[in-house]
Amino acid sequence: MHVKQFGVQGPCGNSCAGAGAPVTPPVSGTRAAAPVERSDHRDLMDAIIKKLPSSPLRAAPEPVAPRPSREEAEAAVRTLIAFAGDNPAREGLLETPKRVISAFEELYAGYKEAPGEVLDRTFSEIGTYDDLVLVRDISFHSHCEHHMMPFSGKAHIAYRPVERVVGLSKLARLVDVYARRLQTQEHLTSQVASAIEEILKPRGVAVMMEAEHTCMSLRGVTKPGALTVTTQFSGMFRDDPGEQARFLTLVRGGTR
Repeated sequence: MHVKQFGVQGPCGNSCAGAGAPVTPPVSGTRAAAPVERSDHRDLMDAIIKKLPSSPLRAAPEPVAPRPSREEAEAAVRTLIAFAGDNPAREGLLETPKRVISAFEELYAGYKEAPGEVLDRTFSEIGTYDDLVLVRDISFHSHCEHHMMPFSGKAHIAYRPVERVVGLSKLARLVDVYARRLQTQEHLTSQVASAIEEILKPRGVAVMMEAEHTCMSLRGVTKPGALTVTTQFSGMFRDDPGEQARFLTLVRGGTR
C-alpha cells in the first residue's frame, strides 16, 4: 500500500521527509493547522518576565491606571469642601481646589522619585577611614496613610561603609523620597534602611526615627507631644549589641 508523506521543513531548508516527498495542500475551505505550542512553556515565561515590574529601588512607583486628571482631582476637593459643610463656590474657596492639588504634587513628590538614583553616586577617596558614618537630626515630614494627616520628626542614620561612601546630603534626600508618600512610620523606617543596605551594601545600617503624629495629637485620643520611636538595624548593628548601644549613645549624646 502506498502512503503519501507530508514534507516538514527542517532547519537545513530541506524536507525532513526527503527533498522529493510530495506535500498535500490544505483542502479548500478548511483552516490551516495551528502551530504546535512549545512544551517547555517558554512563551508563557517570556510573557511573565516582560510584565515583571522594575526594582522598586531603581524606578519610581507605577502610577494608578488610569490616573485621574487634574480637573477630576480638583472636583474631588470641591466635594470634600461641601462634605465638610462649606460652600466651594464662595469667593474664599474658589481657588482652593487648585491650591490643594498643587500642594499634593509637592507633598507627595516621592511617588515620582527613585531611591536608587539618590544613592547611585559614591566616592572612594576616604583614605584609611574605617568606622561608621552617622547623620543625625534629619528633619522630615510625611503623611499617615490611615488618616492622611501629617506626622513629622527627625531621622538618624548610620552605616559602616565598605571602601566607598555616599554624599551626606543623599541620606537626607533618601528620607524625603520615602517620606513624601503616604506612609506609616514603621514602613518608612524599614524602607530607608533597606535602600541603604541593598544599594550601598555596607557592613551594617542603623536607622532611628522619632515623630509626632497629628492623627493622635489633633484628633482621636488628642495627646499632643507624644513621640513614636522606630528603629531598624542590619549587619553589624543587628548582630552586635555594643554597636547598637554606640549608635544610640551618639544619637542621644551631645548638644541637641
